[in-house]
Amino acid sequence: MTPETRKLTIQMASVWSACNKAPAGPKKNKALKHYLLAEKAQCEEDDTMIYRELDAARQVLV
Repeated sequence: MTPETRKLTIQMASVWSACNKAPAGPKKNKALKHYLLAEKAQCEEDDTMIYRELDAARQVLV
């Protein structure tokens, strides 16, 4: 596992955890939507989109 891949894996896990801990509601739903788009980008190996969607999910939960 490359350092970049490890960093992405840690960030994905962190955002997933934050989404699960968030109270039910529109913010959680929107954050989960961004997380799922990050997962899709991960399958497509689009690192830029992964970071963008993870950042968007974090911003929604703030």
